[in-house]
Amino acid sequence: MDARNPFAFNRFRTLSIAMGCIPPISPFEEPKMNDQSIKPSSSERPRCRHYTDQGRRCLLPVVDGPSGFCFRHAKPQPAPPDSVDLSAELIGELSEFESALSINKFLTNLLALVTKGRVSPRRASVLAYITDQLLHSHRAIDYDDQRHSEDDKVTIIMDGPRPIRSDPPEAK
Repeated sequence: MDARNPFAFNRFRTLSIAMGCIPPISPFEEPKMNDQSIKPSSSERPRCRHYTDQGRRCLLPVVDGPSGFCFRHAKPQPAPPDSVDLSAELIGELSEFESALSINKFLTNLLALVTKGRVSPRRASVLAYITDQLLHSHRAIDYDDQRHSEDDKVTIIMDGPRPIRSDPPEAK
């Protein structure tokens, strides 16, 4: 047989089939599966129960056991409501935010409520931004008070510098 000619083998196969030596191979024949070809990991873990609009099942493993859904299709935990009144716990004995110390106490209370999960991070960031604006307004008020107090004090300097008259005038 010639190694360069790919048809030489086909001619031999055709001749062998005609003589009855080799059984024919169908191009549409699929290999048969045995028990060893099934992966044990796919049959051990349950799959998500979610089906798409086209009827295909999600292939991800189940995360939430009772619901039977994966992390994508499990319902998220409800967020804490932002309409709860927490002013008594946030403000406490603070009546006005006139100093940096009172703003610091407010932010400390806010941090405690966020870590307990009673205030959402979004609401906490809004409240922290407002206190930041209050702190900046305190600085602006202090600056204005300092500037106006300096304007009210008029200082008159009685000992001004005098011209030096001992030098002769320069000739032009």
